[in-house]
Amino acid sequence: MSIHERAGQVAQQQDLVNIPKLMSHYFCIQPDIQLDEQKVSFGTSGHRGSSLKGSFNQAHILAITQAVVDYRNGAEISGPLYLGIDTHALSQAAFVTAIEVLVANLVDVIIHKDDGFTPTPVVSHSILQANKLLDAHQPALADGLIITPSHNPPQDGGIKYNPPHGGPAEGEITKWIEQKANQYLAQKLVGVKRLDYAVAITSPLVKEADLIAPYVDDLDSVIDMKAISKAGIRIGVDPLGGSGIHYWAKIAKRYDLDISLVNTRIDPSFSFMPLDKDGKIRMDCSSPYAMAGLLKQQDNFDLCVGNDPDYDRHGIVCPGSGLMNPNHFLAVAIDYLVTHRPDWSDSLIIGKTLVSSAMIDKVCAQHGKTLCEVPVGFKWFVDGLADASFAFGGEESAGAAFLRRDGTTWCTDKDGFILALLAAEILAVTGLTPAQRYQELVTLHGEGFYKRVDSPVQADKKVKFAQVLKSEVNTQTLGTEVLAGESILAVLTKAPGNQADIGGIKVITENAWFAARPSGTEALFKIYGESFISPAHLQQVIDEAQAMIDTLLA
Repeated sequence: MSIHERAGQVAQQQDLVNIPKLMSHYFCIQPDIQLDEQKVSFGTSGHRGSSLKGSFNQAHILAITQAVVDYRNGAEISGPLYLGIDTHALSQAAFVTAIEVLVANLVDVIIHKDDGFTPTPVVSHSILQANKLLDAHQPALADGLIITPSHNPPQDGGIKYNPPHGGPAEGEITKWIEQKANQYLAQKLVGVKRLDYAVAITSPLVKEADLIAPYVDDLDSVIDMKAISKAGIRIGVDPLGGSGIHYWAKIAKRYDLDISLVNTRIDPSFSFMPLDKDGKIRMDCSSPYAMAGLLKQQDNFDLCVGNDPDYDRHGIVCPGSGLMNPNHFLAVAIDYLVTHRPDWSDSLIIGKTLVSSAMIDKVCAQHGKTLCEVPVGFKWFVDGLADASFAFGGEESAGAAFLRRDGTTWCTDKDGFILALLAAEILAVTGLTPAQRYQELVTLHGEGFYKRVDSPVQADKKVKFAQVLKSEVNTQTLGTEVLAGESILAVLTKAPGNQADIGGIKVITENAWFAARPSGTEALFKIYGESFISPAHLQQVIDEAQAMIDTLLA
């Protein structure tokens, strides 16, 4: 994909979504259940869409929320539901709709006070804390809904469900909710309970609470906040207009940290954002184009960090080094944590998705740690983080979480706050930035060159690929036993860590690998590749991977 001519430049008026039109379409447009693109579809992070495309409208949220209530009833989940919300325009509308359905179904709902925003990791942390304290005052399990499309453009909306374990819902749960919601859409919402918002929001079932303070007060159980304070680390933060914007001042005050917000704007059009590589507004904290504003500040601080709108992702900027590749920081974080958490058990497992860098494999081998490689999606780490058998779970897309300092569970969803603060702890304790720490890993293990390429793909090609995966895929199927001059050692369609289907293939050689899979939410085919030889070798890997996929889809 070529880089847009204005990538990295602040958005102009013609780049901004028409917010009044967006909101009007949310309430006025009815989805066509005959069109697949307008049905409810849960990818790895819930249902996402846009009211302008008929894929995220009031009817969708009415149906999805009722389906979640039905699931709760069937699973006998009767405790409070934490309702989180980010700063996208459609999130506010969906919040209103969700409240109407939840209260009509007599669900106790907990929201942040004063119409505040609540990030994904705070919902996860709140669920777990509530369920740890089950007693006569709360005899039933809590769960949560988060209304967010994550880092997606301003015109998008999203909603995801976190059951009582606090993390993203398992595939069987989301499939059930998806099918039930589409059933409600097909029957014109018959069976969906709803109460007028003006009545619902005043119901005693809706309880406002301060969700910031308990989360902030608990941070020193997972991060060495005293070390950061003592070292006087100067941290620059760009919230990218997201839901965690009001947390940083409280974190700074609570732990005596030197934190400065370089951007304090909240704007549903995200007009302050630099354009991403494709010329779209996208709050992707792993993109150097979207993070161009923060990159300009890198020499003014010891460390800069940014997060996406629901704060489940992190971006780390080091002076003189720029924005770290997410894979690089994951490797550094793991290397640091396994050597600076004396209360962690030696038997703890490190989790990574199969499209994450092989540098992580090398770090785990270096420290004698067990590595568990799973398919794409943070849901695969939930059980391990919940029972504290996994020390760390991370994705190449800049999402991760890890245990408390004492080896117990912190949260079971991606937490951008703690990864950002961990970067500051690493600098405070070691005297080296995460970028400098990564160069030490390169000296030990060699340099990995990593790339992801997204290509448009038609729906029928996705179907064809799914059919191919049902049969055995091997070197004979691919038509070659060699990848970029090296013998193919393995062709995987199941993740080695848990033998779950990966929804694609991974091809491995001694010094390189590639993985290919269709997006679950977009008309894209994604190819990931890495070489520990050279950038030219990586490009050869990508080119040959594309040729193999073209052969499979022919």
